[in-house]
Amino acid sequence: MVIEEMVEKENSLITTELIPLNVKGREFGTLMSVYQKALEQVLETFNLLKGSLSEFYGYDVISHISHRIKTPQSIVAKMKKKHYELNYNNLIQKINDIAGIRIICQFKNDVETIKKIIRRIPNVKVLKEKDYLKHPKKSGYSAYHMIIETPVEFHDQILPVKVEIQIRTMAMDFWSSAEHKIRYKTNSKLSFIDSKKLSWYAKLLNFLDNKIMKIYQKQMEN
Repeated sequence: MVIEEMVEKENSLITTELIPLNVKGREFGTLMSVYQKALEQVLETFNLLKGSLSEFYGYDVISHISHRIKTPQSIVAKMKKKHYELNYNNLIQKINDIAGIRIICQFKNDVETIKKIIRRIPNVKVLKEKDYLKHPKKSGYSAYHMIIETPVEFHDQILPVKVEIQIRTMAMDFWSSAEHKIRYKTNSKLSFIDSKKLSWYAKLLNFLDNKIMKIYQKQMEN
């Protein structure tokens, strides 16, 4: 059985396909616990990978890792924005970033290294990839996104659960975090000119990212 067909209720599993979404209900809490378990499994794998890469390359290929489970409010807001009917089927099938992990690297070529390794991790299936390095968003956002599926044991069943992976350099992460705070965490709407400035600053940081990577590669060749 797949995860969208299952949720615990009174010690049994029931079909949830068209059940209206209730973020305060027992079903929702159970479903989030499944995503939490998937997140913890993948996070453990990446923490082990972080240590192995540092030992092999002699520096922190993965600078740090952050993670989160999307809040109920954020889930509902995203579904409404996308005009999805608020039911469990749409939540599971169409919202891919409920569980999210962000991997921060030092250099741009580290992103390539990590995404190739993720594709080879046992029991991890890559469902979707988006390359915002080669094709940044209009806002200037740049990163590499992967939607993966990992098996989670749940009531004697093995369920495939989706986790979003974002891979960025430290420069990309600085810009993205600052842009998000400026655009969404302040009271006033961002002006057109300031929005353009942020986009230009993203391009500048990308230029610096490339230059620093080339200096590092040159030093490694000497």
